Amino acid sequence: MIRKTAAALLTATALSAALAACAYNETLGRNQLLIVDDAALQQSADQAWSQAMREMNPTNNAAQNQRVRTVGGRIITAANLNSRLRWDYAVFQDETPNAFTLPNGKIGVTTGLLNLVENDDQLAAIIGHEVGHVVARHAAERYSQTALTATGLQVAQGVAGDYGQAIGAFGGIGAQLGVLLPFSRNHELEADRLGVDYMAAAGYEPREALDLWRIMAQQRQGSTPEFASTHPSDQTRIAQLEQYISSRGW
Repeated sequence: MIRKTAAALLTATALSAALAACAYNETLGRNQLLIVDDAALQQSADQAWSQAMREMNPTNNAAQNQRVRTVGGRIITAANLNSRLRWDYAVFQDETPNAFTLPNGKIGVTTGLLNLVENDDQLAAIIGHEVGHVVARHAAERYSQTALTATGLQVAQGVAGDYGQAIGAFGGIGAQLGVLLPFSRNHELEADRLGVDYMAAAGYEPREALDLWRIMAQQRQGSTPEFASTHPSDQTRIAQLEQYISSRGW
């Protein structure tokens, strides 16, 4: 009986802490659970980027790096994010089609992805998607959801506590470069919509995003690229994205 009472109290206090930490995201039009310490999140992202630059074989190919910087720069400007973070990009020598973003404004793209996309519009769809994750604060939200589940009593004791240890516990560059924790399918669909908004504002063709995901679907017929491993099904993604693009008149 005592154990049940304690468990109920723990659950109630943890839920109270979570409710107190809900914040409204105007861009998404919904509330988010945000209990992660932003300083710890930034620190983990900085460490992950430094590790990537040491271990993931960044290429010095001037044309490839300039292409990513040019497209990325247009997307960042369209999203009005130039003053928000210090953005940086890298191209990694890896034949697996992949891209990632970190919440400190660092974006990585593999040579495999550059070889897969047919034009800069499709590259803009990828980078726009990644920037969408940052604007939506998906990393902080995902961290917060996991921290609430994993730390229980720590959450109840103080939302302002140090979540750096909880973040660090995930460890490993693979986890960190998956935005430290995989995004949910809902997050992916939100980032898709934001991404095409930024594409259009930057002067790219939004409907190329549909062609991109069709290419990715064909690629997955033989294998599953890491980039898409935690994403919605191709059919769901394309259908929802096509509906959204049509609703915007693009």
